[in-house]
Amino acid sequence: MRIGNYGSLPSESLEKLFFLMKLFLDPFIFSGFISAFLASMCWMAAMTKFELSYAYPFMGLTFVLVFLFGVFFMGESLNIYKLLGLSFIVLGIILASKG
Repeated sequence: MRIGNYGSLPSESLEKLFFLMKLFLDPFIFSGFISAFLASMCWMAAMTKFELSYAYPFMGLTFVLVFLFGVFFMGESLNIYKLLGLSFIVLGIILASKG
């Protein structure tokens, strides 16, 4: 949503560079890059402690976190089908981490 505020990518090469730099320097977009970097550092740390077959199913928790963020902070709807789907994801994480 944030990038949509800036319009479309210009056609000229130099304008594209300035456009992308302006996007990169936006505090909210930049914080997304920082968050992704920190997440990758945490993932590498987890790989030193756990087997991939144990740690990887927990990546499914991102679906749970995005769902909760959407409901509580973005005002998205909550219904029985979404809760049921979320329950299956959590059950899958539990079963995959046990195996």
